[in-house]
Amino acid sequence: MTSRFAAAFERLPEYLGWHVLLSGSALVLGVAVSLPLAIAATRSARLRWPLLALASLIQTIPSLALLALFYPLLLALSALSLAALGVGFSALGFLPSLLALTLYSVLPILRNTVAGIGGVDPAVREAADALGMTSRQKLIQVELPLAAPVIMAGVRTAAVWTIGAATLSTPVGQTSLGNYIFAGLQTENWVFVLFGCGASAALALAADQLLGLAEAGLRLRRRGLVAAGLGGLLVGAALALLPLAGFGKPVAYVVGAKNFSEQYILAELMAERLERGGARVARKEDLGSAVAYRALAAGELDVYVDYSGTLWTNVLRRTDNPGRQAVLDQLTAELDRRDGVRVLGSLGFENAYAFAMRADRARELGIGSIADLARRAPALALGSDLEFLSRPEWKAVEGAYGLKFRSATAYQPTFMYRALAGGEADVISAFSSDGRIAADNLVTLADPKGAIPPYDAVVLISPKRRDDPRLLAALRPLIGRIPVEAMRAANYTVDRDQGKATPAEAARRLESELGL
Repeated sequence: MTSRFAAAFERLPEYLGWHVLLSGSALVLGVAVSLPLAIAATRSARLRWPLLALASLIQTIPSLALLALFYPLLLALSALSLAALGVGFSALGFLPSLLALTLYSVLPILRNTVAGIGGVDPAVREAADALGMTSRQKLIQVELPLAAPVIMAGVRTAAVWTIGAATLSTPVGQTSLGNYIFAGLQTENWVFVLFGCGASAALALAADQLLGLAEAGLRLRRRGLVAAGLGGLLVGAALALLPLAGFGKPVAYVVGAKNFSEQYILAELMAERLERGGARVARKEDLGSAVAYRALAAGELDVYVDYSGTLWTNVLRRTDNPGRQAVLDQLTAELDRRDGVRVLGSLGFENAYAFAMRADRARELGIGSIADLARRAPALALGSDLEFLSRPEWKAVEGAYGLKFRSATAYQPTFMYRALAGGEADVISAFSSDGRIAADNLVTLADPKGAIPPYDAVVLISPKRRDDPRLLAALRPLIGRIPVEAMRAANYTVDRDQGKATPAEAARRLESELGL
């Protein structure tokens, strides 16, 4: 437990710094966008309803979805910019997160500014007109000062929303306090989960209280309180950003990972081998499958591990299954031809989708294959990971065997296994290299029709790094060297209930045991 707290505190300066930079930048941009729009809305009834309706509509979009939607949009714009002007920009990480959070902050500022200006006493406006003030003078000298406390209340709400939503920027490659939460949920490191939630809540509370001090100063016409509140924010932000000065140095390589234990371990394995060679390495974890591959093809990532079946079905849109080696060979040639992505080779093991059940339950129902499962499925509940039910593999298995379950529920992978153990699910879409299959006494069901493609773990290298000698020297020794038994054991050290290892510790142990 002590080591987990130590690991959490060790990462806090980086995670907190990026979280403050992201949420602070989004809030400043939100104010800059919202105030002119609100002023325009108070001057034109025709604009007021559409602007407020649009801001409200944006607010109804789940923040994670809004973050995710910006990535493909920016990626396309970057490609157009590169083609037209010869200059692209990074579509992963900070920029999509900043734009999404800025939009998310608009509604409370916009609504409160409209309400604040609209609530100014008409008699005060008449007095300003009698003094011969222009519309601009009246706005700056009368309406905005009187509406300032109400506007600041909107800024406070936006600040709390933005700081909370920023924890969801991790899946699009942006470091934040959300890294604690996403990694902690996957590895059942509750210290990380609580640490991330607590740090985010404390940050939101501190920002709210300091902005509240400034709001009180505006309401009471006490400049000292305003200065104390805003000054406290600036000092706090500066202190939080100070550790990021070291992150401004050029990064030689960016190693990616998806959102489960095996990916964290393999990313650490590759990153640490590069670091031992003197390279500066950044890690981008908790990426979705589609985001990870697009980022690699666009040069946003330099290397990550994916699976041949995922690439075969999701990237190449293939539905056939010509066999393990044929899939790997054709995949290598096609990704090279189409995207310039280099498949360095297989690590030596498969991590395939496999339907799994508790051994006692499978014996009780007489189920040993997916064909047997199909006959019993209408009375059973399926638990899957977050992606499986929307992937082509599920449609292929469903079509091949006519699977119709009583219910199908998607879970974060750790909770999927918990659902099986607790009886909420009768069968799950497990992963064949997961150590919990043996540890939890599960059985995997045979696939006699070959509906599920092979899933060799393969190292992918971006087009710009495909011939990089340092990268190739660090990663080639891994090709073909990791048996599935070793990977299962490494995964289980991270996933087990007691005596958990961190992904970095598991990676070092795996490397040592294999003599790498």
